[in-house]
Amino acid sequence: MTHKELHIEAHFSGHETFPLRQMWLKKAFEQAETNSIISKETFSDDGAIATFGVGRNMVSSIKHWALACEVMREDESKKYFVLDEIARKIYADGGYDPYAEYPTTAWYAHWCLAGRGSRSTTWFWLFNVLNAQTFTRDEIMPTLAKFAQSISGGRKLSQATLARDLETCVRGYAPRSTSNSVEEAAEPMLAELGLLQEERKGVYSFRRGPKSSLTDAFFAWALVDFWDRYYLGETSLTFEAVAYGLGSPGRVFKLDEESTAERLFGLSALTDGKLKWSDTAGLRQIYRSDFDAKAFARVMMKRSYE
Repeated sequence: MTHKELHIEAHFSGHETFPLRQMWLKKAFEQAETNSIISKETFSDDGAIATFGVGRNMVSSIKHWALACEVMREDESKKYFVLDEIARKIYADGGYDPYAEYPTTAWYAHWCLAGRGSRSTTWFWLFNVLNAQTFTRDEIMPTLAKFAQSISGGRKLSQATLARDLETCVRGYAPRSTSNSVEEAAEPMLAELGLLQEERKGVYSFRRGPKSSLTDAFFAWALVDFWDRYYLGETSLTFEAVAYGLGSPGRVFKLDEESTAERLFGLSALTDGKLKWSDTAGLRQIYRSDFDAKAFARVMMKRSYE
């Protein structure tokens, strides 16, 4: 069993140093016309500030987060944005979570950023590549710079850009406790997940453990997303791949071994046998039957909100 080559694009800016706020994804979603299309001008024309009720830099940030969290994507002609199917299920009036109140909505945003990492390289790196349990930003900057260079074809990246990206990433999970700015005081969307904490000024640590707000159905959804991303066509995965692989649920959700194992034990009952846990002769594996991954994903996402 081989882990597919890591393929994420180098992307270290766009958020204008504003961490993701609770209602920003919904705000972007609401700009769509009836055919699920959002005009690019929505984020750049003179009315954008009035439309979103924030300053121009923040409008740019909202656009960035809506793309990074896969609420919308560029259409093939690159002329406009189009809403993603999952975003429509979540944010539509009468959808699973139109006001972004459920933890699953934040977990999904986190998965897009740290699990998929298509426009959030630092997020992917922090949760998957960095091995330190406790760190300061200065301590980990050199390893981020090295990683950034390795995936951007050796191109030298500005240290200032990387430092801003890292600070924005960390503050999204562990906001500054003392701040005079009203905007700073607004709780970032991902802080509620409890993945990172500031132990003392400037010193951060990951909180590994069971994650009570993460539903079993969303864990199953993420597991199959990871499986098809890195092990497409494989019928089994080792426990180690699920717990420690790059982009795996164990790493991205900062679950400890026991919590990962507990989630895996329950999958057979949760998925009507589509996913099955096996522990024979000391070989711990999860097996999948032949099923329609897209239909499975839709069912699991829906159940994540029930």
